[in-house]
Amino acid sequence: MTDELMTIRQMCDAFDVTARTLRFYESKELISPLREGQRRLYGRRDRARLKLILRGKRFGFSLEEIRQMLDLYDLDDGQETQFRRTCELARERLAAMERQRVELDDAISELRRQLAWGEAKLEHFEKRKPAAE
Repeated sequence: MTDELMTIRQMCDAFDVTARTLRFYESKELISPLREGQRRLYGRRDRARLKLILRGKRFGFSLEEIRQMLDLYDLDDGQETQFRRTCELARERLAAMERQRVELDDAISELRRQLAWGEAKLEHFEKRKPAAE
């Protein structure tokens, strides 16, 4: 994307989000488009922040965690603090996701066993029914 400003409709199309989503992130002060009357115009910074917000949401970060990571961008340290904190949060989130995956795999295995047992019972019932004449 270029340095040009984008309208709310262009942002919605480019990022596959709704105008309501953009207004919500604006109300949470995660993005801050320029305003020309009622019109919102999004610059490169807003696009970059929205991309990070959407990625963070996809990975399961809370809005507050995303805010913390975004706010660290403005420190005057070449983004070192932001990268360190982001990596720390990402390691924590990855560990949580891996734990969830193990739990989900266990639940899937148990459900498969229960389903197999239930289907075997149904077969037993079908075999006991008299044949149709």
